Amino acid sequence: MAMTIHVDIVSAEAAIYSGLAEYVIVPAEMGEVGIYPRHTPLLTRLKPGSVRIKSPDKGEEDVIYVSSGLLEVQPGIVTILSDSAIRGADLDEARALEAKRLAEEAMQNRGASLDYARAQAELAEAVAQLATIQKLRKIKH
Repeated sequence: MAMTIHVDIVSAEAAIYSGLAEYVIVPAEMGEVGIYPRHTPLLTRLKPGSVRIKSPDKGEEDVIYVSSGLLEVQPGIVTILSDSAIRGADLDEARALEAKRLAEEAMQNRGASLDYARAQAELAEAVAQLATIQKLRKIKH
């Protein structure tokens, strides 16, 4: 039997995932982080992207989109606290494309610097959601 680590993913709205994993790949602020059992303790910020979880009883990885938040790794447990998290199967490509288009328009019409910064953040989230959808398509083929 493979070694496992417990993973919890919680958003502001609800608990999204809780279970055992052989490994977890997380979009940390400085790049993707691969976490296996017995990983050294770690605390870092997340960037928008996809969390990939390899459960011991499944052949495919579970994919969950996270917008931003924190990753904490402790002996035996990985906790991801995200502002928003969406299971890969629940992502809406049309909505993400529309959000991307609106964010790009807002960046073109530079008003206040605060609006521009918010548009940049919304654009990053939309692009990360679209990338997650693309990863899911590759996994299924």
